Amino acid sequence: MSAKKVILIGYSGHSYVVIETAMENGFDITGYSDKEKSDSDPYNLSYLGFEKEEDFIGWNKNVSFILGIGDNALRQNIANLIESKGKSISSLVHSSASVSKSAKIGSGTFINKNVAVNALALVGKNVILNTGCIIEHECVLSDAVHIAPGAVLAGNVSIGERTFVGANAVIKQGIVVGKDVVIGAGSVVITNIPDGQKVVGNPGRII
Repeated sequence: MSAKKVILIGYSGHSYVVIETAMENGFDITGYSDKEKSDSDPYNLSYLGFEKEEDFIGWNKNVSFILGIGDNALRQNIANLIESKGKSISSLVHSSASVSKSAKIGSGTFINKNVAVNALALVGKNVILNTGCIIEHECVLSDAVHIAPGAVLAGNVSIGERTFVGANAVIKQGIVVGKDVVIGAGSVVITNIPDGQKVVGNPGRII
C-alpha cells in the first residue's frame, strides 16, 4: 500500500516534531507551504508556495494536509481555509502516546511523544497535545487548543477554543477554562478562568 501523501503547512519550530511523527506514521510529505521559502531545510522538503495565494498549487493535488503551525488562532484560520477548499487535515499520533479507546480525537489534531489521553476524554479539531502532557478522564478540549509539554489536566477539565496551557502547568479537576486564555508555564489553576484572560503563578492568578 502506498504512503498517504500530505502537504505540510508551516516549516519551522513546531513543524519539525510534526514532520518526524508524520514520517513515523508512514506519510509521504510532498512539500510544504509557507509565506516564503525557508532558509533552513533540515528535512529536504520542496517549497510549494503560500497557501493564501490564488495560484497555490497544493489545492490541485490529490493530497491531505498536516499542520506545522504552533499559534492557535493562525492554526484554526488555516484549517478553515483548507476545509473551505474541500481538503482534509490528517491527525497524527506518536507511537509512544497512550490514547484511551473511549477517547474521541478530532481531525487535524497532533498528539506528540509520551502523551496520555485517558477515558472518555473529548479532544477537538486541530488541537496540539505536546510532549508528555496528561489529559485525564472526561476532559473536554475545544478546537485549536494547545497543551504544552508536561502540562497536566486532571479529570473533567474543560478548555475553550484557542486556549494555550503552558509547559508543566496543572489544572485542578473540574475546572472550566474559557476560550482564548493563556496559562503561563508552571501555573497551578484551581479556579475557573473566563474568556480571554492570562493566568500565571501558584495558585494561578489573572494578570
